[in-house]
Amino acid sequence: MPLPAPTNRALKHTRRVICEGYKREDGLWDIEAHLIDTKTFSMDYPDRDNGIIAAGEPLHGMSIRITVDMELNILDAVASMDYTPFNCCKTISEAYKKLIGLQIASGFTRKTKELFSGVKGCTHLLELLGPLGTTAFQATHQEREIQEGYYAAADNPPPMLNTCHTLASDGPVVKEYWTAHYTTTPSEPINTDEIPENPI
Repeated sequence: MPLPAPTNRALKHTRRVICEGYKREDGLWDIEAHLIDTKTFSMDYPDRDNGIIAAGEPLHGMSIRITVDMELNILDAVASMDYTPFNCCKTISEAYKKLIGLQIASGFTRKTKELFSGVKGCTHLLELLGPLGTTAFQATHQEREIQEGYYAAADNPPPMLNTCHTLASDGPVVKEYWTAHYTTTPSEPINTDEIPENPI
């Protein structure tokens, strides 16, 4: 169902976040996240060419690419800051090499906040790490489930069980599709901040 019709209004700001997952020829995966902010009006910014950010020109244009294996271990990481409001913003991009060695699993969000919050990172690159992590989970989901035998073993609980309202163990979807894991008692609430996005 679409959003209800809005009142008369004028667009001022657009944020675009695009995330993509690529399977590489060597069996690893490249996961990329891109953020672009634009305005519908010009702004004065001394650090930018001609001292202005024109309407439609990115205020922020930033990207992160990580390379992961099938266990979602981060083997490489690189950040790019092509458009920033201040020249010194770009000097923090090398800090995101600290992602190397982390695993996208429970605790990933907390760890990235410890590494990059406040003056230790860029607000916008930190915001990208959430969708970057869930995109890695989504991109590799089917191959990981086949590899781990979820489709072959009926007694394996689906990894997304109880991660959202629809997939509650006492709900109608689980009752129909994962009958062996259906319960008649209400599901316990979980900390969704530390659970990857549902893979379906």
